[in-house]
Amino acid sequence: MLGKVLVANRGEIAVRIIRTCRDMGITTVAVYSEVDRFSMHARMADEAYCIGGATAQESYLNTAAILEVLEKSGADSVHPGYGFFSENTDFARAVTGRGAIFIGPPPEAIETMGDKISSRIAARAAGVDGVPGTMEPITDPAQVIAFGNSHGWPVAIKAAYGGGGRGMKVVDSAGGVDEALESAKREALAYFGREETYMERYLAWPRHIEMQIIVDNFGNAVWMGERDCSCQRRHQKLVEESPAPDFPEEIRQAMGEAAVKVAVACGYRNAGTVEFLYQDGDFYFLEMNTRLQVEHPVTELVTGTDLVALQLKVAAGEPLGFSQEDIRSKGHAIEVRINAEDPTQGRFLPSPGTLTMFTPPGGPGVRLDSGYEAGDTVSQHYDNLIAKLIVWASDRETARIRMLRALGETKIEGVSTTIPADILILSHPDFAAAKHSTRWVESTLDLTQLGKPLDHQDSPGATPVGTASASEEALGAAPRATARDASSTQLAERDVTAEIDGRRYRVRMWMPDAYISDAGGQSTSRTPAAPRPSRRAPTSSASTPTAGTGNISAPMHGTIIKVLVTVGDVIESGQTVCVLEAMKMEHSLESPRSGTVKVVHVSAGDYVAAGDEIIVIE
Repeated sequence: MLGKVLVANRGEIAVRIIRTCRDMGITTVAVYSEVDRFSMHARMADEAYCIGGATAQESYLNTAAILEVLEKSGADSVHPGYGFFSENTDFARAVTGRGAIFIGPPPEAIETMGDKISSRIAARAAGVDGVPGTMEPITDPAQVIAFGNSHGWPVAIKAAYGGGGRGMKVVDSAGGVDEALESAKREALAYFGREETYMERYLAWPRHIEMQIIVDNFGNAVWMGERDCSCQRRHQKLVEESPAPDFPEEIRQAMGEAAVKVAVACGYRNAGTVEFLYQDGDFYFLEMNTRLQVEHPVTELVTGTDLVALQLKVAAGEPLGFSQEDIRSKGHAIEVRINAEDPTQGRFLPSPGTLTMFTPPGGPGVRLDSGYEAGDTVSQHYDNLIAKLIVWASDRETARIRMLRALGETKIEGVSTTIPADILILSHPDFAAAKHSTRWVESTLDLTQLGKPLDHQDSPGATPVGTASASEEALGAAPRATARDASSTQLAERDVTAEIDGRRYRVRMWMPDAYISDAGGQSTSRTPAAPRPSRRAPTSSASTPTAGTGNISAPMHGTIIKVLVTVGDVIESGQTVCVLEAMKMEHSLESPRSGTVKVVHVSAGDYVAAGDEIIVIE
């Protein structure tokens, strides 16, 4: 069994891994950025070390800093979670090169399957056909245009070393190729550290079905059921469920067997997911994610297994202990992602901020996996997933109704969330009848009925900004201060955090009451320091351009990636003037009117706050 695991991640997945390690008696080591100093995963781990910086590149994608913690802490293994370095061959080799265990597949398998291009080649060699597409990286926009003209539009441009919809752009015609390819490469580099992209045909009305597989070191390879992840927006999943509804049993068996073939062909070990697109009775290999999936809890609930525990056992050299015939699926599980996004009018704009209230749901068959508590801050520097809400019931309809009940009980204040959109999806007749596809949310679902969650609080699950104070305990389990007399000075006993040589320590000490705030006796705050201010003062609290005016303001906190106009340019209404990146997603800001550019306040690399004036058109 493993002795000490370094969790090279943050947020919900880091907390998830730490909890299973604790169940198994394994010591955990967390790493955290300067922004995450008071984060939940850092508070929960047995040890925690600062790896510096604010952005992912400065911290969670900083190989040298993580390897330094690996050596300093004496950890014998590294769990990468998902995202960041989870599918990075170089990182896996760097870990194993230090004599530690990488809790995941061998680097060679990541190299084959983590690269979406070589994975398609490997799948074809194993006799599993993929969606029509290319087998080499895109080097020129002309390649995309030629492919689209030959195979038909639209075409999907995808990150070769990514997943989860990051670094994926869909283009409907040759005119949008240049911008889409450039944007896909930027997102891929920011989120996965590699900018290579490839392309494939974008199917008209497919369902996204994926197979959970796990392979031990003794040749035992099994598939543990499927997940339907067809409810997506911007190619990112919103709702996942298992088993897939209205899914033929013969296709289920064939797809599971195909997933195992792909895994065995590339010498895979540990847990992974083989993804397929299913349409009109046929299925196509899409990609393999060589890591744990965000939606793994639905598989856990219907199979009664702990996939993280299985990962740890396989990494420690233990056999699975069961065969394909032993796997049984019972009941139905549904998961929704609760993201810090404002879904008003279907825009899904990032909504970073501090959670002034977070009341979780409860009751039979309800599970909440979260990386945040009330008082924690969702940073604009990272992914915006706050929590995953998962329910189980004996059948799909009961699970659907239970999920609606649980969503209604979930109260989050301080940021906007996707809960109103989740409720809309789960309540729709198409979803209830399993008539949805990967394009259903954006092409069919009427999102215009979603009012601004920060203003309208009547519907269940709405997430208004409240006035509730942050959690009383700045560091989680720290008790309230107890006043004591010491001569003429009032003292109080407190648990405080100290960071020594980059490692986080909790120390109990007596402190003068002057150092203790009036709000619940806090000695510090979870809220990190404000990010670097923009170069100009905020001009308005508006987050979108005012109709008919030429004032273009930032709709959210973020970083300017590209400015496409200069002073004196004559532009048209609806023309993109700049690109803003927030929470690892790019957003094109368009001019609300035709006119001439009068003022440009920003340049590439500038940080802007919501409401900051960016460009003025006259």
